Amino acid sequence: MNGLRPAWLALTFLTTLPLPHVGEVREGEFARASGFYPLAGYAVGGVVALVWWACAALNLPSGVGAALGVAAWLAVTGMLHFDGLVDAGDALFVMKSPAERIKILSDVHVGAFGLATGVVVLLLRFSLLAAATDGWMLVIAAVAARLCVLAPMNLYPAARPESLGARSREGWWPLACLVALPALFLPHAWAGFLAALLAALGVAAFAARRLGGGINGDVYGACIELAELAALTVLVSLAAHV
Repeated sequence: MNGLRPAWLALTFLTTLPLPHVGEVREGEFARASGFYPLAGYAVGGVVALVWWACAALNLPSGVGAALGVAAWLAVTGMLHFDGLVDAGDALFVMKSPAERIKILSDVHVGAFGLATGVVVLLLRFSLLAAATDGWMLVIAAVAARLCVLAPMNLYPAARPESLGARSREGWWPLACLVALPALFLPHAWAGFLAALLAALGVAAFAARRLGGGINGDVYGACIELAELAALTVLVSLAAHV
């Protein structure tokens, strides 16, 4: 069981699946767990894809299926990444100094920038789910985003060294690549992975400039949210031109 703890921790941390808790988290386990982030991506994408397929099988309107898909996506992630996106939106878009922006990241209240960011992202996710032609697109997007977030996690220092995000850095990215490999055999997956990587790196670069050089867990959440949207956008676009 000890050898499975990092994988178990990744699933219990990044999803709301009804799994037993791993107990006390040991030193370095969050970093090791990051090597299994794509495993959580399979779980998240699988749950949403099942909802999408069920709605398609029942011939429900695409808008209904998309709305239920968005709800499933938020539910299975516990809105962890979405919460980070909203917090990051509040901090990154406000006209303050980097030090003040870092303080805003720890504020539990939601401001206008965070609200607007969240609404726009939800609308985009809804539209992409409504336009999706295959549930496997959702699996690709979820896995790709959780692999590609490791790039900025390893490239940029932690904005707050004491944070949970800092404890997840320097993860086992070679292992994560291996875990994500099966998803690359799905249709057009390479394009989705590339789009997710570029989106994650772009979000991180913007955030690092606004926060004085480092990024934190909220930014990781924003990277995952926008990487998923980027992957879905490319996959939906490619499917439309086949």
